[in-house]
Amino acid sequence: MKTITEFPHEVRVIENTFIPMRDGAQLAARIWLPVDAEELPVPAVLEYLPYRKRDSTRGRDAMNHPYIAGHGYVAVRVDMRGSGDSDGVIVDEYRPQEHEDAEDVIAWLAEQQWCDGNVGMMGISWGGFNSLQIAARRPPALKAIISASATDDLYVDNMHYMGGCLLADNLSEATVMFAFNSLPPDPAIVGDRWRDMWHERLAGSGLWLETWLEHQRRDDYWKPASVCEDYGDVQVPVMAVGGWADGYTNAIFRLMENLDVPRKGLIGPWGHKYPHIGIPGPAIGFLQEVVRWWDHWLKGKDTGLMEEPMVRAWMQDSISPEPSYADRPGRWVAEDSWPSPAIENRRYRLGRHGIEQGDAEDEPGHEVTLQSPLSVGMFAGKWASYAATPDLPFDQREEDGGALVYETDPLPETMEIFGLPSVTFEVSADKPVAMLAVRLSDVAPNGEATRFTYGLLNLAHRDGSENPQPLEPGRKYQVEILLNGIAQTIPAGHRLRLSVSTSYWPLAWPSPEAAMVTLTTGASTLTLPVRPPRPEDAALREFGEPEAAPDLEITPLTPGEHHWRVSRDLVTNVSTLEVANDQGSFRIDETDTIVRRSTNEWYSFRWNEVNSVRGETRTVRRFERDDWRVEIVTRTVLTSTPTDFHISAQLDAYELDTQRGNPRVYSENWQRAIPRDLV
Repeated sequence: MKTITEFPHEVRVIENTFIPMRDGAQLAARIWLPVDAEELPVPAVLEYLPYRKRDSTRGRDAMNHPYIAGHGYVAVRVDMRGSGDSDGVIVDEYRPQEHEDAEDVIAWLAEQQWCDGNVGMMGISWGGFNSLQIAARRPPALKAIISASATDDLYVDNMHYMGGCLLADNLSEATVMFAFNSLPPDPAIVGDRWRDMWHERLAGSGLWLETWLEHQRRDDYWKPASVCEDYGDVQVPVMAVGGWADGYTNAIFRLMENLDVPRKGLIGPWGHKYPHIGIPGPAIGFLQEVVRWWDHWLKGKDTGLMEEPMVRAWMQDSISPEPSYADRPGRWVAEDSWPSPAIENRRYRLGRHGIEQGDAEDEPGHEVTLQSPLSVGMFAGKWASYAATPDLPFDQREEDGGALVYETDPLPETMEIFGLPSVTFEVSADKPVAMLAVRLSDVAPNGEATRFTYGLLNLAHRDGSENPQPLEPGRKYQVEILLNGIAQTIPAGHRLRLSVSTSYWPLAWPSPEAAMVTLTTGASTLTLPVRPPRPEDAALREFGEPEAAPDLEITPLTPGEHHWRVSRDLVTNVSTLEVANDQGSFRIDETDTIVRRSTNEWYSFRWNEVNSVRGETRTVRRFERDDWRVEIVTRTVLTSTPTDFHISAQLDAYELDTQRGNPRVYSENWQRAIPRDLV
């Protein structure tokens, strides 16, 4: 990373200002702007999040926003209502209040003396989601957006459900927000009312996991903030950014195909990170691309941006399986449109002995029955890699013992895949609800198997997730499973392996009962988007090296711990995945605030008992400065029976005092049972 200390514009920082909302509430904003912006107004760029500008995102903000402001913009980081130093309580994600407030913020920005009336919006994850969602509401001053690691469909590609299967990340994300929503504002910003604001949040935010589990199908809860309901609502240019190790990348393909505005798609090897700090690398000079985008759409400069291909993606080379990578070897490729006419959808049949070319009807069907052990999936990694722990899939040979495996012969020539593979099966099951997990792996001559994409399908959702229907035991169905999009090279001499299992825990919650699934090979197919190499890829404009403004100055105080451990107790037959993301404690030097952050997760099961699965999370958050010392501890446990999901959750808040010890000032417990709805 190249640190930039001198910019075309000198920048000053407004640590906090309050932006008024239409109902009288105020949202807290931190602003970076050129020193002469009041005399020479410039466009504003908004990032709008629930993740605490004062401390939680302060490090990332220090790298990004001064850089953008230094190139002639007002960069604005706003805490959403109920978060950080803003008024109110946040009760769920992507609700109308959030969107109305964003419209008020954008209108306020456009009216300021230092703004020329043009506003852009950008963000990653939540900020990428609401950038798309606000664009669809068409506030007049919003002229373009950058949406990173986000989706156009809150049900299909989010941290809750995938192919109608409940993701364990539903619990993980609920845990993140359980912790964030319980944090107090900073007294240095809001004054003596901080304690009243804190207790209002503690009592009012609620248990989001319960809400998300109450909507197990793609109902009207998910649709209003899903821009895929009407892509025509988005009328401003869109840059969509993601990474192959992330969970949201499929949305980029849909946005490129369905939006009718100027648009660019950028996909690297990264996890859930901005590309200039992307892991796995290589990271790129993303902030330079951000400035090019804003220069083009907010200032009307000719940056050559729109003469470049619509989609750029990192074609990953073959590599040995590891749970984490510093870098993924490969090269950049590009397409001028999406879907690309240069990509051939090549069909293969699943024969009795492997993956074969030809149509499915060329071979009589052969039935194969499968009931996978629950251990399949313990080395699957996370749904979306956060690069905080080794959370990528490991060697698939340890998973494939409980799966049906179909392989090609060694490839006679190198194959490059770019797009979304799919599999069709003729399938039956002996239970009304069953699932299939499908994985594609690159198998090296030494036998190592590196998973490069996968897909899930709850067979009760075979015709969609709006109106799922139970399976009729023994009846055969034709189903299609879409795998995540990918750009991957399979070298000559390697094999392509398709692995099929009926469980994938803990990435996905098991079906209510252990189901026996029967596949008819010969009547089942694999479709691969095969892209021929093109010489013009070598002539693509190179990205610059990663750049950013100087890092936030912090003083480490206690070390953190990160691990990803799989264990099995042979006495109890209980297997456990333990994930530790303990960031230790550190002091933010410029605010003299000590921060402590720790999250632990445990996912376990006993032998092959599908209703023994258990997810547990625990978080600790602490802030200290002078006589302000607070700590929040949360714990959530999710279990299931054949008929219900069961939540047990606890929230405890403390004001730490050297004289009185650690008095608990708030405590709440939840016990909830939520009926399973064909999940």
